[in-house]
Amino acid sequence: MSANTCEGAVMPRRVVITGMGAISPAGVGVKALWDAAVEGACTISPLENEVAEAVNVNVAGQIRGFEPTEHGLTKKQGRRWERFVQYAVVAADEAMRQAGLVVPAEAEGDTPWQLAPGVEAERFATVFGSGIGGMDIFTSEAVKMHEKGGKRVSPLFIPTMIGNIAAGELAIRYGLQGECTNCVVACATGTQCVGDAFRLIRFGLADRVLCGGAEESVSDISIAGFANLGALTHEEDPMRASRPFDVNRSGFVAGEGAGALVLESLESALERGADILAEVVGFGTSCDAHHITAPEPSGEGVARAMRLALDEAGFTPDEVGHLNAHGTSTGLNDATEARAFCKLQGVEHSSIPVTSTKGITGHMLGAAGAVEAIVCALSLANDLVPPTAGFAEADPECPVEVLTEARRGYPQTVALSNSIGFGGHNATLALAPYKG
Repeated sequence: MSANTCEGAVMPRRVVITGMGAISPAGVGVKALWDAAVEGACTISPLENEVAEAVNVNVAGQIRGFEPTEHGLTKKQGRRWERFVQYAVVAADEAMRQAGLVVPAEAEGDTPWQLAPGVEAERFATVFGSGIGGMDIFTSEAVKMHEKGGKRVSPLFIPTMIGNIAAGELAIRYGLQGECTNCVVACATGTQCVGDAFRLIRFGLADRVLCGGAEESVSDISIAGFANLGALTHEEDPMRASRPFDVNRSGFVAGEGAGALVLESLESALERGADILAEVVGFGTSCDAHHITAPEPSGEGVARAMRLALDEAGFTPDEVGHLNAHGTSTGLNDATEARAFCKLQGVEHSSIPVTSTKGITGHMLGAAGAVEAIVCALSLANDLVPPTAGFAEADPECPVEVLTEARRGYPQTVALSNSIGFGGHNATLALAPYKG
């Protein structure tokens, strides 16, 4: 299917969401994530091991009791694939099934799915990222080399660890032969991947894209690294550990999992009678060019990303129904993002609802933006903005309206979903309810 053209120029196409999948500390599946979001239920749990104890980290957003073979993976895949790849596959399977784009494979093997009849593989792209990739195998193989020598390092070490392997395995699993890329922009990875997918479809380079992010950040070396950087909370109570925008916040909680979305051109979705969940209407990205870990304090870079997303979508700041904030529960990030949201609106205190899912799951790093885009889309579809788990006492440095209870019966025109990453990366999606 070719893009619409006018005198040789590509006409931007509408882009819709037809499938979503997730695995998070709330459980396997989008329903578990959404139920936790609506209730403001914290799913963070105690973390107990020698490394965590050494750096005084007591909690994490963990996926407990995960057994790969119970979720469509073979025993070999469970042994060979890193956890971030396993999480990506579980989330993607759900998204592809919901979209109705796969059917069971005719032959038995490691790949249980094939594309549904009439779905063009060459026009189906994959954009799936990870912020830090395979940390578990990186640690174990480094220790092995140190203790036993270079000859003992696994020949599969590199293709197992590298961050692009989730995208590659997903393309292989479903036979997707369009562009296949892995974007890495730290904690903005998930949002950037959805934004890149949006652009591929909008400007005619693909008709469908499987996109999202996955992370296995609850690993010893990650916990130690973030803790020694001063980014993680030392709070012992899981219910009080992740408190986005709260005056008593003390750092973020590491979380793991994956979020996957299927984006399609509106034309493609309508042709096959797909159920449309929401519409992606704009994307903005910018760089602070300020510091490798700290956001630029004025929030201008974040505000610019939001403004760009709204400009592309054709909406104004006063039409925004809510902001699904990056909201990590760190002092600098939350204050900067709050100032940016006020700057976007030209006000000193914003009354537009703000929510952060990180009070529920912790910070899922490269997966966070994809998971949050799912929650944002469901907010629009259900006329409901979820509360922020953990938030109790407003911080004067964060002049925004953070919800402590779900706002129900609340139709919206457009909503924003933000991500901010080390290196000064800012990324914003503008989503809208699908209205035909």
